[in-house]
Amino acid sequence: MRQFDDKISAGAAHEPVFHGYIGQLIAILNRIEKEQSDAIGRAATAVEQCLAQGGIVHTFGTGHAHLLAMEPFYRAGGLSPVNAILEDRITFAKGAIESTAAERTPGLAEEIFQSVQVESKDVAIVISNSGRNAVPVEMALHFRQRGVQVIAITNVTQSKASTPRNPAGRRLYEVADIVIDNCVPAGDSIVSIPGVALPVGPTSTVAGAAIINSIFVQSAAQLAQKGIPVPVLPSANVDNTGNGDQLLRPYYGRVRWLTFDTAR
Repeated sequence: MRQFDDKISAGAAHEPVFHGYIGQLIAILNRIEKEQSDAIGRAATAVEQCLAQGGIVHTFGTGHAHLLAMEPFYRAGGLSPVNAILEDRITFAKGAIESTAAERTPGLAEEIFQSVQVESKDVAIVISNSGRNAVPVEMALHFRQRGVQVIAITNVTQSKASTPRNPAGRRLYEVADIVIDNCVPAGDSIVSIPGVALPVGPTSTVAGAAIINSIFVQSAAQLAQKGIPVPVLPSANVDNTGNGDQLLRPYYGRVRWLTFDTAR
């Protein structure tokens, strides 16, 4: 197993730097497999139990973490009962600078939460690399207040070293039921290049996507072992792979962005 180094320098004279970058991504994934297996397993069991009862998995993230909230939603090879909570103010649609300010705004999570149809049998996955800002922390607290289990995907080491930026004075790993560490270095990026002031090569998106898909893969396997139908979405671009609309129709109304309503 390749070992993880906190930062790597530019490669040898004739070796492309991206080789080292990809190698370190593999090392991070190896760490996740080794160190986070138990947490991913518990998260998968929570999702399995949710789906077996007809529940929905809600996913939420701010900034670039919203990419991970979108990853399992309406996804070929993903499961249909996934509700990605998307809000323009925190997904760069209203501007990147504005998004950074918005994710630190107390009370915004409550406003966003009003648009989510939640039942106690549901599960929420909240993603935040830093885990310190108001919106993801408050969103997790709102879910827990409604009796929903919260799975956090976050950088535990960096978060522990950071001061909370929210009135609750807590970080995401402190308010979730199940915490999965993405195992990435502080500051996210991992390649140091001579003459470049800061490291380049972010890692949290690759790590987070592997984690969230691992949760769903494992939950699908556990459902199948119990003889419970697994609603896997086919690719819309591969012929004769199944009827995705049929799998999604039971979730119309609960999964907000399956259809577009101009009144919303």
